[in-house]
Amino acid sequence: MRRALPLSLCLLATPLFAAPCPPAGYDAAALRELKAQRFALPASAAKPALAQALLACLSDPDPELRDGIAFEALSQWLRAGDFDPTTLRSLRESLYATLDGADADGFARPFAALALSEIARTDRIAPWMRADERAAMVERAAAYLESVRDYRGYDPRDGWRHGVAHGADWLLQLSLNPALEPAQQQRLIAAIATQAVPASGHAYVFGEPERLARPLLAAAPHAQWPAERWQAWVAALAAKVGALDRSDYAGWLGRRHDLRAFLLQVHWLAGRSEDAQIRALGAAVEEALKRLD
Repeated sequence: MRRALPLSLCLLATPLFAAPCPPAGYDAAALRELKAQRFALPASAAKPALAQALLACLSDPDPELRDGIAFEALSQWLRAGDFDPTTLRSLRESLYATLDGADADGFARPFAALALSEIARTDRIAPWMRADERAAMVERAAAYLESVRDYRGYDPRDGWRHGVAHGADWLLQLSLNPALEPAQQQRLIAAIATQAVPASGHAYVFGEPERLARPLLAAAPHAQWPAERWQAWVAALAAKVGALDRSDYAGWLGRRHDLRAFLLQVHWLAGRSEDAQIRALGAAVEEALKRLD
């Protein structure tokens, strides 16, 4: 593998926008070789700097570099527990900066959210965040999902963008965390409602309803909502479809399609649970599906 001098740990403080992709010391062929070696490095101490450098590739227009190498490497290392809290915080803050930045091609923010789902998972598996950091991530994740307006999914040339699904994956890892408080779970549930039925009438075709249903079902047992609250939540969701409007017939059909797809996913998942909260949610969804038909 072609390498320059080892990446310095000072890269941990390098702003993401200034980093190249491929990172210094690598080209695309070297990164492919790294993947072929299952992202193993001769010196494990080099992983934090390389992980930080690979964040730039999460916005690269080449899907092989972005998804097949950069994200896969980060996911593998994060799931293996290769990074200490200092490195995890550094990666998290760089990814937050990406969320706050421009995204001309529509790749950077969705893949930052997907990488942040892996950061959130590390805290779920072995807690390292302070309570205030976790609360801030809950708000960040909810705000990101609510902000998505680019509904592109898969493109044969460009690969995935999938902003809603990646945001839902981030919410899923948070909603599964037992350290979250009921109010935080409720915040995630509120964010899910904003994208279950997009106001624009965009019709989901890349599995978004299922991805949104998963964090809802994970959050529901801990939200501490009575059955009446679930009924109101589902009713408000159904109201987003609106009355049939011939001047916006395509938008109305898209919203109805999305509502039905989401409710069917929730109904199927809820029917397999014995949890009282999930059963209450499932009952509210079943009634909404009857009215929709």
